[in-house]
Amino acid sequence: MPAEIKRSVSISGHRTSISLEQPFWESLKEVACSLDVSVNELVRRIDETRDAEGNLSGAVRVYVLRHFKNKATTCE
Repeated sequence: MPAEIKRSVSISGHRTSISLEQPFWESLKEVACSLDVSVNELVRRIDETRDAEGNLSGAVRVYVLRHFKNKATTCE
């Protein structure tokens, strides 16, 4: 499995870090671009709607997976 890359993001003025594998970082940027928002804004939205028991990195991975899964479903 590829190594995780830790990056800092700002969520509502609060700095935190997220560790994701490179393909997830690239996909997160792609999703943010398609929604015409910054990566920080997209992460804020994900954080706002995630299960309080889960961690933010996991929530981002699930969000990205669901985004592309939904996109693939609409192409069938």
